[in-house]
Amino acid sequence: MTTPTAPRLGTALARLLVLAAALLGVLLAGAAPASAHAALTGSDPQDGAVVATAPKEVGLTFSEQVAMSPDSIRVLDPSGRRADTGEIIDLCSGAVVKYGVALRAGLPDGTYTVAWQTVSADSHPIAGAFTFSIGAPSATSVALPEQAAGGGVVGALYGIARYLSYAGFAVLVGGGAFVLLCWPRGAGVRPVQQTVVRGWLTLTGATLVMLLLRGPYTGSGKLADVFDLGGLQAVLQTKTGAALTSRLLLLGAAALFVAVLFGAYARRTDPKERKDLAFGLGLGGTVVAAGIAGTWALAEHASTGIQPGIAMPVDILHLLAVAAWLGGLTTLLVALYRAPSVERAAVERFSRVAFVSVAVLVATGIYQSWRQVGSWSALTGTRYGQLLLVKIGLMAVLVGIAWISRRWTRRLAERAPTLPEPESGSEPKAEGAEKDLEDEGLENEGLADEDAGDDCPADAHADGEDGPEEIDPERAAQLARQRAAVATARRKKARDADPERTGLRRSVLTEAAVAVVLLAVTTVLTSTEPGRTEEEAARTGGTTAGSTAVPDRPVDFRLPFDTGGVDGKGVVRLSLDPGRTGANALHLFVERPNGKPLDVPEIKVNLTLEEKGVGPLPVAPDRIQTGHWSASGVQLPLPGEWRIQVTVRTSEIDQTTIEKNVKIG
Repeated sequence: MTTPTAPRLGTALARLLVLAAALLGVLLAGAAPASAHAALTGSDPQDGAVVATAPKEVGLTFSEQVAMSPDSIRVLDPSGRRADTGEIIDLCSGAVVKYGVALRAGLPDGTYTVAWQTVSADSHPIAGAFTFSIGAPSATSVALPEQAAGGGVVGALYGIARYLSYAGFAVLVGGGAFVLLCWPRGAGVRPVQQTVVRGWLTLTGATLVMLLLRGPYTGSGKLADVFDLGGLQAVLQTKTGAALTSRLLLLGAAALFVAVLFGAYARRTDPKERKDLAFGLGLGGTVVAAGIAGTWALAEHASTGIQPGIAMPVDILHLLAVAAWLGGLTTLLVALYRAPSVERAAVERFSRVAFVSVAVLVATGIYQSWRQVGSWSALTGTRYGQLLLVKIGLMAVLVGIAWISRRWTRRLAERAPTLPEPESGSEPKAEGAEKDLEDEGLENEGLADEDAGDDCPADAHADGEDGPEEIDPERAAQLARQRAAVATARRKKARDADPERTGLRRSVLTEAAVAVVLLAVTTVLTSTEPGRTEEEAARTGGTTAGSTAVPDRPVDFRLPFDTGGVDGKGVVRLSLDPGRTGANALHLFVERPNGKPLDVPEIKVNLTLEEKGVGPLPVAPDRIQTGHWSASGVQLPLPGEWRIQVTVRTSEIDQTTIEKNVKIG
């Protein structure tokens, strides 16, 4: 009966990593650029509004705090020239986050474009643009950039650096914890040392890259601006810049920890000295690891929104648990393949550490999910919620594989590592086994001939006067191949003779491959607008107080919609001209989220004046062109607060009704 053998690292690991990359590609392919935490919830003037006289300032209202710079808000006239003074005005009051920019005096009539770009409190760039008109709409030559904030080559490089920073942190912290808590002898094992040091190098390099890319990532989007020292100085004054700088300083302390762990600690032989040094390393390492994790918590999602005082410590615990599990798993995988003599007790100890880590992840993950999602509708109806469901599914798969690993670990523990004593007068079994290995190695290499029994090294008689002639290089190469074949056969026999360790290797390798995808999803999740914020912004956008009609100018407003089907999301821009009692011209513009026209099968309007018992008055506008519908002679018989309901149908079965209250004079 044959026993299963462990997969070879070069082939099996490569296949699983390719599979993981393919799964990641399917997950992220076609994904829109990640939205940020803050969102624009209102403006004054509103998008598409026509005002009788030029306002003194333009104001923008955001869902959460943002960082403003002198160029964060730009107002451009129809010819593309700056119409603002460049002076940012703080209009915040209580919980309302509002900023504005003063306009120049004597602006002529026409359509003006407001372009804004800023950074939300959780470090992600946001940008947008809208138009308003003074007197009457006009043609404009302003061309806005199509690239989203934080996109392009710079955005892609910044995203890669973010992923590598998380991966490096997990390997650095988890590898150190694995050595101290599970396998102290591993401090002297070369492959383990290399793994942890590479984790430190990856995290340090990724942090430096993020610091250099931060300026163009939140600003121009041009890769050449990486070398702009003025931009770097500005970044260092921001919250994210301070967090990245603090991370670099803490990584200096982490380098000292790694040096002591693989230097003084690995060389200690006295049990008491080793125990004391392990305690000091554990305490200091925990403080440094928590500090590095805090650089994420202080600058990203945990630092904004509700309950930041609780969310930041919870986020630090979450990151440490991820590192202890996934980083320890990576180190265990290296130990199983590169150092097959890892003790069973070390595997058992890591199994307990992983169990505690998973328990912490579940507890902190439930709190974070409630805080960032807030409702079942946001869990299924927002991009953040959908990514969270994918992460939960991957976690379930990972826990299932970990359970299989625990079963192999228990089998390893139950197996007694005893060897039968050799019978008197007979050859020891170990020597016989070694002879079998040598024979198989030579047979595999095709070299089991009359020379195979020659145990002399290639240069055994090279310097002797009475010895045979010096062995030629071809013979030396042949002997080297023989020795390599013997070593390969010995390793193969050892794996074949230990099916428990074989099964553990395979399950840990699969676990690590799933962890690669899980870490990628987590990276995307941390840069996506939380579901709670997205829903609140949508509600605010749909229930803003109606525009008060002014004689001789139309009523303009925007209504976001989502029918739930393909091409089901967009915005309806409605204009009612002149916006007073009597006959009015109604224009509806249906746009995609990116501002491009959207053609829909049908759109209907109902007008109701509830206080007077008038309506609903149906209006069936005619399609003028793609995304543009119009109706003339729409009668509003009485003044008052009218409810305008717009029904949008995007397919045979997908439709929704949105509404807005407006005052008609």
